[in-house]
This record gives sequence, structure tokens and C-alpha cells, in this order.
Amino acid sequence: MKNSFLKNRSIKSFLDFFSRVLISAIFISDVPRKIYGFGKTVEYISSKGIPDPISSILLVGSIICLILGSGFFIFGENQKIGSVFLLLFLIPTTIIFHVFPFHQRAVLMNLALIGGLIITAIREPK
Repeated sequence: MKNSFLKNRSIKSFLDFFSRVLISAIFISDVPRKIYGFGKTVEYISSKGIPDPISSILLVGSIICLILGSGFFIFGENQKIGSVFLLLFLIPTTIIFHVFPFHQRAVLMNLALIGGLIITAIREPK
């Protein structure tokens, strides 16, 4: 039996879009917490040894990366831009907050997301 279901262009297009929404959900859901709890998040970043002024700048940068990255990843003609923004957020976040001390579950989940984003960043448009 051939997989004609997955060869249907409109179904593939929908699944591609839906998959990008699902991947982005983890990033989008983090934005309100970062905005409304800005001060507490800066304190948490600072607790990792990063000075307060730099922590504030990093937090603003992460919010921008999350919003732009998710938007481009979901709706952009070229999802590569979105995946790069999300990678700019996710890679340093994983290293700073989950490698020292090592949080195995968080690191593995972030590595899975990083892998998916890299696939999107390097795939050729069809």
C-alpha cells in the first residue's frame, strides 16, 4: 500500500505548518512569564554569575528572539530566519541554565529542539 495520504500537497503543507506551531508553542508560552516577571527573571539570570545590567540586556534579547523567532518560524516564507532566532535563544540558555549544574531532562529536551531547528535551518525549500 502506497502512502498517498502523505503525498497530498495540501496535507503536507498543513502538517508542516501545524508542526511549526507545535514546536513554537514551547517558546511562545515562555514570553509572558519573561515579560511580567522581568525583575525576577533578571535576578535568576544574575544568580548564574551574570551582572545585573547584562542580565537585563540578555533578557530583552531573549524576549525579542522568542517573539521574532516564533513569528518567522510559524508564518514566515522562510522559516530559516525563525529557526536561527530560536537557536540564538536556545543554545546559550541550555548552556547557562541546564549544563552547570547538569539537568539531564532539560538538556535532552533542548537538544531535541535544537536538532529540529537545525533541520529547519538547513533544509532546502521545496
